[in-house]
This record gives sequence, C-alpha cells and structure tokens, in this order.
Amino acid sequence: MGIIKVRDLVYEYIRRDEEGNVEGITTAVDDVDLDIEQGDFVAILGHNGSGKSTLAKHLNAILYPVEGTVWVDGKDTKEEKYVWDIRQTAGMVFQNPDNQIIGQIVEEDVGFGPENMGVPTKEIWERVEESLKAVGMYQFRKFSPNKLSGGQKQRVSIAGVIAMHPKCIVLDEPTAMLDPKGRKEVIRAVRALNDVEHITVILITHYMEEVIHADKVYVMDQGKVAIQGTPREVFSEVEKLKELRLDVPQVTLLAYELAKEGFHMPKGVLTNQEFREALDQCMR
Repeated sequence: MGIIKVRDLVYEYIRRDEEGNVEGITTAVDDVDLDIEQGDFVAILGHNGSGKSTLAKHLNAILYPVEGTVWVDGKDTKEEKYVWDIRQTAGMVFQNPDNQIIGQIVEEDVGFGPENMGVPTKEIWERVEESLKAVGMYQFRKFSPNKLSGGQKQRVSIAGVIAMHPKCIVLDEPTAMLDPKGRKEVIRAVRALNDVEHITVILITHYMEEVIHADKVYVMDQGKVAIQGTPREVFSEVEKLKELRLDVPQVTLLAYELAKEGFHMPKGVLTNQEFREALDQCMR
C-alpha cells in the first residue's frame, strides 16, 4: 500500500436551521479514489467548490469519511487511536500562513511542533536548522514573522511542518494569498523538498503553472475526479479543462491554438522551452 490510499470516499456537509433540523445536504466529495506512493508529487486541481480542499482535510484526519475509507501510511483515518500518528505522518499547510505561525521569532515557531512531540531540545534545534535551510529561510531565523513577506511566512509554515519529520506534506492552496513572486518562492521550496528530501507532496491548487512538474494530476469537479493523469495528459484536454472553468497555461493554450490552425504542434506542451523546440520543428 502507498503512503495515501483513498477508496470510495464520500463526504457530505449538512445544513441545519436554528432548531437543528436538517435543511439540506451538499455532497462535497463523491466516490473518490486516490493512490499516492511515497516520494510522489501529486497535484489536485479544481475551481472553487470542486471539493479539493475537503478532500485534502481527509488526508490529515481533520475530516472523516461519511462513506469509504482513507488510509495514511496503512492506518485507517476513522480509527481514533491512529489520529496522532496520521497527523505526524501527513503534515498540513493551509492558505493563510498567519493562521499557522504562533511564535514571536521564526526559529521558535519552527521548533514548536517538535517540542510538542517531546523531541529532545538538542534535536529540536537540529531540526529547526535543517528545516529552515530546506526552504531557504535559515538567514531569517532570528527575525519576527511580522517582518516577513507573505511568501517568506508561508515558507516558515512549511519549515514548521518539515521539522516534525512527516513522510508527506499536504498543501491546501498554499499560494492563494500570495503575489506571483511569493508563489514562485513557495513552489520552488516545495519542489526542492520533493526532489531532495523525497517527501511526498500533495499540492491542492487552482494555479495551472504550479503543477507542470507533478508526477500525477487529479482534476476535481462537483466532488468527483473529472480528469487524471500526468500533467501532459491532463493539459492535452484543453476543451475539457475550459468546460471545468479552469485556465490552461498560456504556453499550452498557444500551442493548442496553433495546432488548430494547421501547425504540427504536440499536445500538452508544458514549458516555453518545449514550445520553442516544437515551433522550430514546424518552421523547418
């Protein structure tokens, strides 16, 4: 079994009136299956309300299935005795770093998680150093988080999760509140963790350009997985992605439009370099 396995997952939000009577039920996740291996970089895409964030919260046992099963490192998230182990295995990073940063000094904040886990003091400081270096924030270890940019704060949040030595990090739209520079900083740090530290990364996002280096992409719509495959396979489905109200990377869209005009462009072009090489071939 991989690090994350999801089978037939269903989750419903129940709306009640002031007297507690059920007014309606919304199925946020509807019969979803996932298989994620240790060391994978998996992206989950979808527009607002597609169910992707609700799905993410099941991978850290914040939410529990109404139907179906979620296993994290072989442990069923519905079993209360495993919750602490699951949350150590799959660390969670949310949209707003201010909701996760509680320390007055960067290095104190990063050390908070390991301290709560009962890690010896000497090892805590070793973990703080290695985690801040992993996300490129070691030189800011003595700073107040209030002095940092949004992208820097989010990298500190990620360092705080890394310091707990998880096998997997679930990032729930970690760049949604950041400017383009901050988004690039965070995604660069996340990719490095996956490439160098071999930490499993599950990235929830609606920014297409953030997923081109993923091993696998799941696209959600109305609680279901609408498309899945490699980034190239997914981005070959330009018309379907448009139907799902998702943007397509500009370079992918340009190659697609040129192909419609008769140019021999490959499907699912992902980078500027690929586009230039393909266009070069067309002009010969």
